[in-house]
Amino acid sequence: MNTKFTMKKLLLPVLSLSLLVPTIAGAQTTAMPVAKASVMTPAADLRAGLDYLLSEHFVLAVNAMIKAYDGSKDAAAAYAALDQNALDMQPAIASIYGEAGAKEFNRIFRAHNKFTDDWVKALKANDMDGMKKAEANLAGFVTEFGNFLGTATGGKLPAKAAQDAVRLHEEQVQDTFEEYTEGDYADAYKKYREGYSTMFTISKALSTAIVSQMPEKFANSKPDTKAADLRSALNSLASEHVALAALEMQKKYDGSKDYEAVLNAEKMHTADFKAAITSIYGQAGGDQFEKIWTANHIAAQGELADATKRGDAASRTATLNRINAFSTEFGAFLGAATAENLPTKAAQDAVRAHEMMVQDTFDKYAAGDYTASYNKFRESYKFMYGVGQNLGNAIVTQFNDKFQEQAPVTPTEPMAPDAPDMTTVWMKVNSSKLIINGKTTMMDTTPMVWNNTTYIPLRFLSEGIGANVSWDGKNTVWVKAGNDTLTFWIGKDYMEVNGTKKMIGSKLMVNKDGRTVVPLRFITELLGWDVKWNTKDWSVTLMKAMN
Repeated sequence: MNTKFTMKKLLLPVLSLSLLVPTIAGAQTTAMPVAKASVMTPAADLRAGLDYLLSEHFVLAVNAMIKAYDGSKDAAAAYAALDQNALDMQPAIASIYGEAGAKEFNRIFRAHNKFTDDWVKALKANDMDGMKKAEANLAGFVTEFGNFLGTATGGKLPAKAAQDAVRLHEEQVQDTFEEYTEGDYADAYKKYREGYSTMFTISKALSTAIVSQMPEKFANSKPDTKAADLRSALNSLASEHVALAALEMQKKYDGSKDYEAVLNAEKMHTADFKAAITSIYGQAGGDQFEKIWTANHIAAQGELADATKRGDAASRTATLNRINAFSTEFGAFLGAATAENLPTKAAQDAVRAHEMMVQDTFDKYAAGDYTASYNKFRESYKFMYGVGQNLGNAIVTQFNDKFQEQAPVTPTEPMAPDAPDMTTVWMKVNSSKLIINGKTTMMDTTPMVWNNTTYIPLRFLSEGIGANVSWDGKNTVWVKAGNDTLTFWIGKDYMEVNGTKKMIGSKLMVNKDGRTVVPLRFITELLGWDVKWNTKDWSVTLMKAMN
């Protein structure tokens, strides 16, 4: 495998419900590429549209809650932007389910924004009865909206699965807000990033259900191809940058207590972006990205806000000149990296347009024109989805063979699940149930999605295939599988197989239950598992011949 091209471990897990694992040595089926890969298909467009609307909803919802709680001058404008996001969903739904379906969707969805606002205001006023009423309304929304999605998709997205997804979203919004109100800003923005990522998981599941329901409407294309995954991952990285940039500049200007936490969230986002670039273009490319991205860009944002607050025109002009230099340099970087599949001039123009919109969003906020500021923010946020499409298209064009889908040869009759030389493992995100060759046991922890990556318990998977697991009680875990010894270290993004170092792509960690969890995609590829995701119930089935 080309070590410079490991993006499937770093970019694609952003939306892991329909995980696609490439052919692995020793797998039971053979496959052949069938078509030129593209990020621009009807199904990929649907998914990108849902990515945009759903993720923007999360960003605006959290912002509106915080502004209302703080009694900020822009609270009314923040809620109006959130409400407009709901209204903007109606045409998209109408194009699929007609005007009647769209109106019903909007009735349910738009109302829940008000329920959330009611809950925040009741909390601020210490109105317990008002809080209970709002909480009951939100619980009713989860059930009603989940049922609506299940019915609308003809069961392709089951109502129960839809309810679980909506409930998770509501919990993540509330958790983020509550951490903020308690003054734990670091944890608030950690949860903010987790909740933001969840919206892309939901949009992938929903787009997959819609396309499965009416394939001809989408020209029999798929929303969960490798190319579509890349486009969506880039959408996520690009638009999250806009959301965090707008927050950072506002917080710096206002002297907010959570400014450092927002700045740290931006640093984590930069690390994620660097990892993505490194996975495609190698360590040198990642290092070059980080150098360009930070000095005259991320750092300059806060300096621009500070100069504006101080009324220092000279410093402001100097900072704007640095940002303009960044636009030129970063556009040139993208052009060179993609071998001009994204032309340098086009990249520079796009980066410059993005920077101007971010600046305009802030300037209108500083001037007290909050409605205009939120309108410009939404324009800036949406703009990044064009960036994700164009950059994704350039990368897929550049490395097209890496993104071609595989057409499986008609398989022979499958072996029985309990055949002695085949092991089948079934797990489900947020479920403690584990089924190995038809035998059910209950784990003391669950698979989870965190920071855009699906993690599974290392011990339960390893022991499921007959391996022995040991731990030094500190930070080292050993898995003995046949003649092979796998060594993992908590907090490290690499491991060793018989002494040979391999990059994992995400750090190994211990979850809240005290169990070591490992990225699903890495461990399955390492061990040669065949992986199948069920987008209806968020379960995963792993199969491997044990010879």
